[in-house]
Amino acid sequence: MIAMFAALTAIGAFIKIPLPIVPFTLQIVFVFLAGCLLGSRNGFYSQLVYIGVGLVGLPVFTQGGGITYVLQPTFGYLIGFALAAYVIGIIVERIEKPTKKHFIGATILGLFIVYAVAVPYLYIALNFWLDMKTSWSHVLVVGFLSSIVADFGLAISAGLLAEKLYKVFQSARRVSISQGEGETMI
Repeated sequence: MIAMFAALTAIGAFIKIPLPIVPFTLQIVFVFLAGCLLGSRNGFYSQLVYIGVGLVGLPVFTQGGGITYVLQPTFGYLIGFALAAYVIGIIVERIEKPTKKHFIGATILGLFIVYAVAVPYLYIALNFWLDMKTSWSHVLVVGFLSSIVADFGLAISAGLLAEKLYKVFQSARRVSISQGEGETMI
């Protein structure tokens, strides 16, 4: 399941609306679902696998791949993806019977975690290593305000979808554990 969600996140990178500096993609839906459905550890690992595959050179990111991608202004979003999947997973794991409001609340918090990492990274990348002097207000417009409304809608949609899929994933997890395969299948 870790590899599957890493692959889904990569696919989401190519379902995009090109905007200046920060393209709008559907990756975040799979980040949210990874946290909700795989849990904190495996959701986090799925995003680390995605990032690792891209950093070794496979073109799975919105603008290619390779180790130098860490210098891209949007790399902070990828870091935020891993942290968001982890935190979303923690929230869902701590609730015995998560409901629609729990999933939506967790994904909305995850969204703000992504932005809390990505926007400062965008500012630093543009101003320091790309030498594109820009203000915080400009970074907030291109890195946050231009996509927050759509991302908020995606967070709610992912939360609703997670609620529908959660029981299926929990059943699959129980089956794999009862067969002695433990976490290797998840």
